[in-house]
Amino acid sequence: DVQLVESGGGSVQAGGSLRLSCVASGSTVSTVSMGWFRQAPGKEREGVAARHRYGATRYADSEKGRFSISIDNARNSLYLQMNSLKPEDSAMYYCAGTYDRILSPRLDSASYRYWGQGTQVTVS
Repeated sequence: DVQLVESGGGSVQAGGSLRLSCVASGSTVSTVSMGWFRQAPGKEREGVAARHRYGATRYADSEKGRFSISIDNARNSLYLQMNSLKPEDSAMYYCAGTYDRILSPRLDSASYRYWGQGTQVTVS
């Protein structure tokens, strides 16, 4: 099984930046399709950014140009760089992964098998 542990969340003022990290164990991040999701209180979980195991990336429309997803093979980690943060970005952020043979980066949670516990982001 794949274990995922997120970190890097916190409180930041609007317009600021945060970088979320997700360390994977039981797998190599370059061989797994992965994604970042978020869930605010009372709202459904939504996909923010995704990276297919072959390198293609995809972003939700509201995050294009502000967020960037990447991996570091040496650290076996997935990252989400978030810039120009807005109060509506406040949520619990989760990383997710799957070995399933999806054909493109996916932003739907049903495509992912493995999930971390989340890291809280608060923008004020």
